Amino acid sequence: MTDQLNGFDHEQVLIRRGGRSGLPIVVAVHSTAAGPAVGGCRLWTYPDWRAGLADALDLSAAMTVKCAVAGLPRGGGKTVLPLPPGLRLDADRRRALFLDVGDAVEDLGGRYFIGEDVGTTAPDLLTIAERTGRVMGLPTESGGVGEPAAPTAAGVLAAIGATCEVVFGTADPTGLRFAVHGLGQVGGRVARRLVERGAVVTAADVDPTRHVPGVATTDPDSLLDLDVDVLVPASLGHLLTREVVARLRCRAVVGPANNQLADPSVGDLLVERGITWAPDVVVNGGGAVYVVLRETAQVGHEEAMKRVDAIGDTVREVLTAAARTGSTPSAAVADLVRRRTA
Repeated sequence: MTDQLNGFDHEQVLIRRGGRSGLPIVVAVHSTAAGPAVGGCRLWTYPDWRAGLADALDLSAAMTVKCAVAGLPRGGGKTVLPLPPGLRLDADRRRALFLDVGDAVEDLGGRYFIGEDVGTTAPDLLTIAERTGRVMGLPTESGGVGEPAAPTAAGVLAAIGATCEVVFGTADPTGLRFAVHGLGQVGGRVARRLVERGAVVTAADVDPTRHVPGVATTDPDSLLDLDVDVLVPASLGHLLTREVVARLRCRAVVGPANNQLADPSVGDLLVERGITWAPDVVVNGGGAVYVVLRETAQVGHEEAMKRVDAIGDTVREVLTAAARTGSTPSAAVADLVRRRTA
């Protein structure tokens, strides 16, 4: 068995069929070395449950790095609920599924705390909380600190400012052209704030009904061909393939989507093309920083937001180190993690 698991570095992976819903549930705990694992619950359609498992493994590993970069005493975890193609959950089955999730989290005995992610909502978290106390980011009226989209977006904006300062010499986005790929809870907030700050923004989303005032729209594929200053990936992961990067007409890429690089070689190609990439594990850490500090360290709102804003400082440090050493931003992040966890 040891040989079969060579290269598998997760501490625990739970895969089960929900007893009430009959649907697959994947909970991946990557590491608890620094403290209990934390990570959101993603509800999405996949070709099959194995694709959901692969996503959970990637996302939980990235969460460990995200916590280490932010200096949080937590490890990485992730829950993925891989819906089969064509399935639409009615209210009763959705409730059953999240009760099943609560049971799965509770069975891990405190090794993992769950929060909100793509496809899930505050009411879903409340349903999970009926079965376990290991829930983070509950609504304020239920004793929590609220969902993490707002602090995540604040961290992304801090990262955008830092990236623009490194690439364009100013953190002010006025007049710069941005392409936002995804208008979900975080992407929509980022697009809105960029417009308020004087940026020219074009966006695209798989849901064509999503719009932000002052933002031009196009389709997700065409967006990648636009001549812009900054691309903001705010949808699902693995957007940046070698083929996509070859098409890009921007000078910087910085956004909240997880696992943006389809494979490590894409990072090298971005460097070759002169495109500055701000690593997603730094950029999208605002929600985790805010919720963990507020709920486990009893840090107040203003102090927690200062830590969120410090994401800009970390991005600046990573990009400066990569330029100085001639390495990729990914390598600079790995070195930063080694230093901060030594």
